Amino acid sequence: MATPIAPRRGAGATGRRWLVLLPPLLLAVLLPRPAAALVEGLYCGTRDCYEVLGVSRTAGKAEIARAYRQLARRYHPDRYRPEPGDEGPGRTPQSAEEAFLLVATAYETLKDEETRKDYDYMLDHPEEYYSHYYHYYSRRLAPKVDVRVVILVSVCAISVFQFFSWWNSYNKAISYLATVPKYRIQAMEIAKQQGLLRKAKEKGRNKKSKEEIRDEEENIIKNIIKSKIDIKGGYQKPQFRDLLLFQILLAPFHLCSYIVWYCRWIYNFNIKGKEYGEEERLYIIRKSMKMSKSQFDSLEDHQKETFLKRELWIKENYEVYKQEQEEELKKRLANDPRWKRYRRWMKNEGPGRLTFVDD
Repeated sequence: MATPIAPRRGAGATGRRWLVLLPPLLLAVLLPRPAAALVEGLYCGTRDCYEVLGVSRTAGKAEIARAYRQLARRYHPDRYRPEPGDEGPGRTPQSAEEAFLLVATAYETLKDEETRKDYDYMLDHPEEYYSHYYHYYSRRLAPKVDVRVVILVSVCAISVFQFFSWWNSYNKAISYLATVPKYRIQAMEIAKQQGLLRKAKEKGRNKKSKEEIRDEEENIIKNIIKSKIDIKGGYQKPQFRDLLLFQILLAPFHLCSYIVWYCRWIYNFNIKGKEYGEEERLYIIRKSMKMSKSQFDSLEDHQKETFLKRELWIKENYEVYKQEQEEELKKRLANDPRWKRYRRWMKNEGPGRLTFVDD
């Protein structure tokens, strides 16, 4: 009776040992296995770049370059001539080309300090498989030109284009104002008072033609208009601070100024309950009208005075003013002959109606 009991105890002990060893075995199976140091598709593939060039890991740049030149001359497809007994990797023209490409890849890997550092790290830490892939392709796909330089050149080019475009618009506005009788007469009166037109007509040693005198007088009138008139909006005189480059450089300053201004606004008008000044009232009116600062500044002074008299910074007053403007616009359109013709055409021959004209 005692003999059959012994094997049962042995089987139970063996089973318990397997239960103890099972978690480590499962953990070993589930954990990723360490990758090999040389991976196909990375750098020199399954070949060691140092062995390809025939140098050690402690070789300097000069030694690596010298080994590359020797092997490149030997395996270059245009110069390769197989020698008797040559059993190297380039014993045929096709294999010589493959050997040349491998040598070039090894040299490209080892000549750059950063790439060589990544390659040495891969040889020393083969288990970090995905990290090696990331470093390899991040360096291969990285742009050759610094992105910061590209952004800087683009911003400068846009700023130059802005400046010349705005200056061209400003000159067009001055040329147009020089043809308007109101401004031209005033400019000519100022030029006569200052004696500029008389100087233009004076004959010196170099006799001027009528066209030259006329062009000079035109330039005098335009210069007077430039100095006397204040053009605002899209045709105003270009300023360097309005260019994109300077706006980017001054962005931190503008941001800080806006934060300080906003905090003062909240403190003075929301917390302390102060009354709005003229500047604050015009600001609220401009925001209600959804106009930019340049658009609002281009309005006439009497229009702004009307806004202040009607107290349009108050929301209810602005809504009444807006309704009045809409009604006035409808009346103007109703009395406009062109608008009447358009409505008549839409009613009789507009979209949704087919007509046949027999010529």
